[in-house]
Amino acid sequence: MHLPQDLRNIYGGQAVIEGVMFAGKHVNVTAVRRKNDEIEFYEVPKVSQKWVHYLKKIPLLRGVVGIVDSSAKGSQHLNFSMEAYADDEAEEDTKDGSPKVVVKEEKKSGFSLGMLISVAVAGVLSFIFGKLIFTAVPAALEELLFSGLFENQVGHNLLEGLIKIILLLAYLYFISLTPLIKRLFQYHGAEHKVISAYEAGEELTVRNVQKYSRLHYRCGSSFIVFTVIVGVIVYSLPFFSWDSIWERIYIRILLLPLVLGLSYEVLRLTNAVREVPLLRFLGYPGLWLQLLTTKEPKDAQVEVSIASFNRMRELDAQLTTSK
Repeated sequence: MHLPQDLRNIYGGQAVIEGVMFAGKHVNVTAVRRKNDEIEFYEVPKVSQKWVHYLKKIPLLRGVVGIVDSSAKGSQHLNFSMEAYADDEAEEDTKDGSPKVVVKEEKKSGFSLGMLISVAVAGVLSFIFGKLIFTAVPAALEELLFSGLFENQVGHNLLEGLIKIILLLAYLYFISLTPLIKRLFQYHGAEHKVISAYEAGEELTVRNVQKYSRLHYRCGSSFIVFTVIVGVIVYSLPFFSWDSIWERIYIRILLLPLVLGLSYEVLRLTNAVREVPLLRFLGYPGLWLQLLTTKEPKDAQVEVSIASFNRMRELDAQLTTSK
């Protein structure tokens, strides 16, 4: 099937609490399902500095810049969805006879600039802190538990990577057992299905979208796997050796931007060759992880995802015309 001309745009998104966010060229849109069954939208026009736009075109740098930028913007939409969910839960408690006093200084759709900046900074700092922990803890565990197992550092790096994978899989598995995260992962699957259906040129109906896989080569889950694989390779280079546990952790932290940048390029490569029979397997590790980070969505969840995507494209078209 030939793709329509406007499919030159590559869209991405993320799941939020009871909804989905899609990032367009000029605007980011979140749609969430409220307890009254209505779909509520949160729309934020993109305001990017020219230097950020320029850096996103430079190999290696574009990965780090893009991750920080998406963490900042994604946290705003996640915060919106969490507030909407909390409001619905408060209303349910009131109906059950356990009233709660909820003080709101301003509407969710009217975040002040100061609030947006605060939420964005918190999102970036959370990502950085989480990545530092995920980098340092496996290295420290391997050093403390298996320091005398291998004579060469390549073996230690491979074991460190294995520990990272085990910790990651265990974390994702246990949080997926909670009802809220399970629904979040279902919306993640709905996001992937909508993008896949759009890229195939399908009309975005619930029935059409549900035919597609919940797995997608461009997913951030794939990126996480590639940071582990790329990290093992980079850390094994001869000029990155270490003599103590602190030096090992220090080197890992210093090399983190390089590992993130290279991992992003690998992610782009696997997406570019996904239709090549002999090369499509390069993206399989990321797809396997998505078996944990996505779940099959229900029709109502797909409906929310379609609504978010359509609203994003509608606003994108309006803003493109007005420029």
